[in-house]
Amino acid sequence: QVQLVESGGGLVQPGDSLTLSCAVSGRPFTTVGWFRRAPGKEREFVGYINYMSGTNYADSVKGRFTISRDNAKNTVYLKMNSLIPEDTAVYYCAVHFRGIATMIGSYDYWGQGTQVTVSP
Repeated sequence: QVQLVESGGGLVQPGDSLTLSCAVSGRPFTTVGWFRRAPGKEREFVGYINYMSGTNYADSVKGRFTISRDNAKNTVYLKMNSLIPEDTAVYYCAVHFRGIATMIGSYDYWGQGTQVTVSP
């Protein structure tokens, strides 16, 4: 059974940093994606990391967010720097199944999400 558990969300101020974790069980050595859903908006792609630690990011977070992984721990991390209020959202990690890794439909198992709020 595939399970993903996110952690690390919270309330931070603009300019702060925050690191989210995603512990994956049941499907190791796979591409893991991060997505987010802001209030009143659709879920959107944030970035992904493949087994060889190759990464890809949405333009809105490129240069500020970094995804890394520890394969020994089956855990993927999302390091978020220079946070802005527009980053406020519920963040989800998911495991890639097939297809284009920037597309929500390419992922078949999702975590429960963790809230990140950026506010003065």
